[in-house]
Amino acid sequence: MSQGSRSPARWQLLGEQVRHETRVFDVLGRTYLHPVRGTEKEFVVVAPSDWVNVVALTADGRIVLVRQFRFGIDGFSLEIPGGVMEPGEDPVAAGLRELREETGYAGGAARLLGSVCPNPAIQSNRCHFVFVDGAAATAELEWDADEEIEVVALPADEVYALARNGGIVHGLVLNALMLFEPEWRARRGGTGV
Repeated sequence: MSQGSRSPARWQLLGEQVRHETRVFDVLGRTYLHPVRGTEKEFVVVAPSDWVNVVALTADGRIVLVRQFRFGIDGFSLEIPGGVMEPGEDPVAAGLRELREETGYAGGAARLLGSVCPNPAIQSNRCHFVFVDGAAATAELEWDADEEIEVVALPADEVYALARNGGIVHGLVLNALMLFEPEWRARRGGTGV
């Protein structure tokens, strides 16, 4: 058996300290002990709140999108609505709240599509994906102080084309679209997207 094919060991968490606090996440120093080698080492973990992203589909088969400036890429990004969840908040309730606040859209049936760990190597949070059916513009926008958002509703097939050709670059948005794709295919009668 080659060295790379053994099952990895489960490191033991010895403790953690907050190394830095920011408005959107804490930076933790987590000390772990390797159970076989006996080595003790501190690893850096980014600890944001959980997030929620929403695939909102209108009655005529359009997906609600937001276009906004993103500081991490120093440019604009086309995304689905989403944001930070409050501690203990239900993902579906959070998704409906974020959809309404960012876009003015509300919907009928809503359900959880799934959840992922955005980057388990260094992040401790989860991102939850919510599907909202029958979305319609019904509410006033409630943006945060630094939000400036262009709201667009594009045909779902066009959104999938953008996802495939690099017009959508946000990894979590691509995750959400992947999880929604079987639903969209079923609505289209099983044809390809």
